[in-house]
Amino acid sequence: MDKKIAFIFPGQGAQYVGMGKDFYEAFSIVRETFEEADDRLGFSLSRLIFEGPAEELTLTKNSQIAIYVMSVALWRVLRQELPDIQPTTVAGLSLGEYTALTASDRLSFQEGIDLVRARGKYMYEAGIKHPGTMAVALGMKPDEVSAVVGPIEGVWVANLNCPGQVVISGTVEAVAKASTLLKEKGAKRVLPLDVSGAFHSGLMEEAKEKLKEKIDEVTLGESAIKLVMNVPGDFVSENEIHENMVQQVVAPVYWEKGVRKMEEKGVELFIEIGCGKTLSGMNRKIGVQGKTISIEKVEDLKTLSQGAVNGIT
Repeated sequence: MDKKIAFIFPGQGAQYVGMGKDFYEAFSIVRETFEEADDRLGFSLSRLIFEGPAEELTLTKNSQIAIYVMSVALWRVLRQELPDIQPTTVAGLSLGEYTALTASDRLSFQEGIDLVRARGKYMYEAGIKHPGTMAVALGMKPDEVSAVVGPIEGVWVANLNCPGQVVISGTVEAVAKASTLLKEKGAKRVLPLDVSGAFHSGLMEEAKEKLKEKIDEVTLGESAIKLVMNVPGDFVSENEIHENMVQQVVAPVYWEKGVRKMEEKGVELFIEIGCGKTLSGMNRKIGVQGKTISIEKVEDLKTLSQGAVNGIT
């Protein structure tokens, strides 16, 4: 296939009980992926994903590793069933960057499991030690949001996902104060997010430092597949990856900027691999010219396969 294709991977918050079950039942490679993860982790992650309870799955220490393993399993199916569909670029939203690193053969699945498990654990612990929350401001530009939250201690701009959608993160009190001010300054709505911590903010500093030790131990492979990362919102060279992985825990996620950079480099097809259709929705709001396809259910794979045969994709 001669189109420039980007594989994009979702982040925390996309999880739900039962995700990937149809793939698990249909493909032995998915079952093998989950068994590999269960063996590495020392507990049945697959049971938690397929049976819940939802409250347990949603905990940061569980949801991150669950989404990572699920996304890798679906990527492996796609690689096995449709080997002609190869990405020129990969990217992931926050946690999804680890899947992107694995899908570009820079990070092994085993080391990915170790890093993602550590990341989820450290962020979960930071959330307990330094309680915080997040909210999304709708209908304001990033610089307008920054001007409001800048003078408020304990709150940061966390995610710039798509036009008119800016996520803030910080202490419960600071986010509440900022939310009130943002509405006064013209935000259409400011909605609290159902999260267990102030991700991508200064409250995650301890998690960043602990994770840095783990990341520094890992040797990443090189790849011909280009990588777009959240911290710069741009393509990165191999020697920039480690530092971006570390900084991403506390730095803003420039997702919209990264998607636009991929388009500038000629990406014509985005394939979202994993649970939910969050990234497809963001692409619509960003206004990408190319097509975006989500691979979440087995029938999605069939649709992609038919599209490839018919030249649609």
